[in-house]
Amino acid sequence: MKFWPKTCSQKEVMFLGELEEILDVIEPSQFVKIQEPLFKQLAKCVSSPHFQVAERALYYWNNEYIMSLIEENSNVILPIMFSSLYRISKEHWNPAIVALVYNVLKAFMEMNSAMFDELTATYKSDRQREKKKEKEREELWKKLEELELKRGLRRDGIIPT
Repeated sequence: MKFWPKTCSQKEVMFLGELEEILDVIEPSQFVKIQEPLFKQLAKCVSSPHFQVAERALYYWNNEYIMSLIEENSNVILPIMFSSLYRISKEHWNPAIVALVYNVLKAFMEMNSAMFDELTATYKSDRQREKKKEKEREELWKKLEELELKRGLRRDGIIPT
């Protein structure tokens, strides 16, 4: 994770391919040790605007052995990946990536439907809270701009009616 090529998309795609080969032979006990940092980075890769990086990361879910590791540890991996996957399913510019994300979300839903439903509800309530805060922030800025406009007009000798 320390030497992840974050600034060069082609290198990142190659790195993801090499990492998949390592994961193909990793012991489950070793996988448990790296799963959190690995899937935090994979969540970033899946969110990448560079479609090849996102696509390569999503191909991990086509690997049967990696899927078995993910399924065994879905209670740890699903919460890490969920918000990135859900957001991408609604916002990504590339329809192929969106289709791959739907397949991954479907797999997670089949693995652990109770946790999936809980994470979906939490995600939606968090988004509603964020929208409410954004609206309040916009209203506050609008009020501040109106107040500044009124003060500016008074200084110029023009009194608004």
